[in-house]
Amino acid sequence: MDRTIGRYAPQAYALLRIVAGLMFAMHGTQKLFGFPGDKPAADIASMMGVAGIIELVAGIMIAIGLLTSWAAFIAAGLMAVAYFMAHAAQNPLPIVNQGELAVLYCFVFLYIAAAGSGVWSVDNSRRGYIRSPLTR
Repeated sequence: MDRTIGRYAPQAYALLRIVAGLMFAMHGTQKLFGFPGDKPAADIASMMGVAGIIELVAGIMIAIGLLTSWAAFIAAGLMAVAYFMAHAAQNPLPIVNQGELAVLYCFVFLYIAAAGSGVWSVDNSRRGYIRSPLTR
């Protein structure tokens, strides 16, 4: 199986990075603009507003692969803070306190921070792709 699907690991990683970044950026647009969805926009000077800015900017940076490791590390930290501030106090189990998305984002972004931008990224086109053992 590794010979058939495994040879596409760099491209699969790039798709993971792009989709995770875009989905994260959409959380930011929900907080900042109330779109998509029907919730009102958060005040930019509030904690939710600052989180929305980080989500939007970091999500776009991760999706296009610009300073990916830094953006993903900051996004992972934001998700860890979100989990412990908003979810963990209700119950320690993420599936019970509805914090599983924050935990999942946190660990996906930690992986992306460690693996770097990979193929199909601005970083790759700017300075040449540096191979990582995590992305082959």
